[in-house]
Amino acid sequence: MSDLAALQTRLGYSFHDAALLRLALTHPSVAHEQGAPLQHNQRLEFLGDAVLQLALTRELYEKFPDFNEGPLTKARAKLVNRRTLAIHGRALGLGEHLILSRGEEINGGRDRSSALADAYEALVGAIFMDGGYDVARAFILHEFGAAFGSLDVIPILENPKGELQELLQARSPEAPHYHVVSTTGPDHDRVFECTVHHAGAELARGAGKSKKAAESEAALAALNKLRAESCPPADHASPKVMPG
Repeated sequence: MSDLAALQTRLGYSFHDAALLRLALTHPSVAHEQGAPLQHNQRLEFLGDAVLQLALTRELYEKFPDFNEGPLTKARAKLVNRRTLAIHGRALGLGEHLILSRGEEINGGRDRSSALADAYEALVGAIFMDGGYDVARAFILHEFGAAFGSLDVIPILENPKGELQELLQARSPEAPHYHVVSTTGPDHDRVFECTVHHAGAELARGAGKSKKAAESEAALAALNKLRAESCPPADHASPKVMPG
């Protein structure tokens, strides 16, 4: 196994107990291959998943006070999905340090996304066990701050119409409704303009290459408007929203 000093430099953290780091990098295939009880990283992966969830949940909760449970849950899910965790694992070079069975090595386990995502979660668990929650949280926020603009932009709203309906129905049982107000351009390049209404009032407008796209843009504009109106009149700026 390669020297772990370079990895710890990349992590920005030096382990007091190097055995925890080695355990985080030990793939379950090693135990399966030897056919004997052997510790591997699945327990640390379980722990690291919980630490990731807690640290990112708190950050989202504090940075985006105007968003309710639904959008925050979706944002967190995007931050900790398996593909994203594997990207973080690759960026840290975890693959070259994994302890694998011969079979897993031959079959490309060092670059397998599932193995990298699992090792990344296990690494977070190991940092938590070695240095405590504050150290693990600092590591997590450093890692995810770089990837998500320090979480200044909340990566949600794949379904603005659904989000708008959820927001409005918390206030009134009436659902929003949409109208196409204009269609312009030649047949092969139409542009639709839609309005979205609620309780007899127009909330916003949106345009797009299809009726569905225009409705989504109108819903997104309405969400931004409603959330801006709900912000307290202080220097606190509304969180930006980036369509998923």
